[in-house]
Amino acid sequence: MIYKNFQNEFLSTLGLGAMRLPTLADGTIDEAASAAMVAVAMEGGINYYDTAWGYHNGQSEPMMGKLLSAYPRESFKLASKFPGYDLANMEKVEEIFEKQLERCRVDYFDFYLFHNVCELNVDGYLDPKYGIYDYLMAQKKAGRIRHLGFSTHGTLETMRRFLEAYGKDMEFCQIQLNYLDWTFQEAKEKIDLLNRYHIPVWVMEPLRGGKLANVGGDHGKALAELRPEESQVALAFRFLQAVPEVVVTLSGMSNMQQLKENLETYETEKPLNGSEFQRVLEIASNMLKNVIPCTSCRYCTEYCPQGLDIPRLIKLYNEHAFTGGGFIAPMALRSVPQEKQPNACLGCGACEAVCPQNIKISKAMADFAARIGS
Repeated sequence: MIYKNFQNEFLSTLGLGAMRLPTLADGTIDEAASAAMVAVAMEGGINYYDTAWGYHNGQSEPMMGKLLSAYPRESFKLASKFPGYDLANMEKVEEIFEKQLERCRVDYFDFYLFHNVCELNVDGYLDPKYGIYDYLMAQKKAGRIRHLGFSTHGTLETMRRFLEAYGKDMEFCQIQLNYLDWTFQEAKEKIDLLNRYHIPVWVMEPLRGGKLANVGGDHGKALAELRPEESQVALAFRFLQAVPEVVVTLSGMSNMQQLKENLETYETEKPLNGSEFQRVLEIASNMLKNVIPCTSCRYCTEYCPQGLDIPRLIKLYNEHAFTGGGFIAPMALRSVPQEKQPNACLGCGACEAVCPQNIKISKAMADFAARIGS
């Protein structure tokens, strides 16, 4: 296992994410299979385990607490998060934090995060009336949180707002990072922003929910030509090993085979070299060619009678369409007033008449509304 030094602590560069643990037919966590995976992970050198309040419908924290309690507390680093993705939780930070410690059977969290800072919740996270920041900082001072950070699927601007307020106290940041999202989710720009605050990167979705494990067609062939001896999964991890800011890469492994293959990859550090890195990004660009080529020139917004933020809606549409669903776009749209949603488009074509890219905006808005059921 490769380790990186983070504030004089050595963290396994591969972390086990407990969002996709093996399950039984009824959807509950398969305890025996999960216990076996944790045992192999421990033996393989993984010392970083990531869970959260809402994973597996609230069962991830209790399960990880039970499984990890079989090991000495100093043998693992445990991370969990305050569930601010649900605005109903904003007033419950103390209640939830105490319950999380109980669920996880620990006296402290090695790593604790503001969960998914995004457009929907950033105002709540920043609002002093909820006292979230003050409470978590107090827990850090008391030693019940060893390291405080945040995760985000939000925009660059949302990250900037959060960092302007709390950046001096954030020790790490977890972002969606892989060779597709280097540009698609502006991961490179997010890393550049974090660098200004000297905040290291934790990676989530390194395989984009498994999408990068099974790249087919010409794109898959092009990837295979780079390193024929390595799988597509390993290649995606080698891409991340070439990003110097990355400390921990979390993988939501759901079976023993995935775990063993990932452990084998992380026995050695073989980052992509410069030409390989650029070639992977070229392949990613080709994979994204079918997304709508909006340049955010905003000519369209000047002519929209509904005042829709069309570039932002197109960006969310691209994410949702390319991924084939997922939670990111619906979550982001929850922060958009009903009268500014995709279904508010009149189909008048005023925006299309001035679009330099000749995008069929009204068609895209109608399809987006249909996809999200609005």
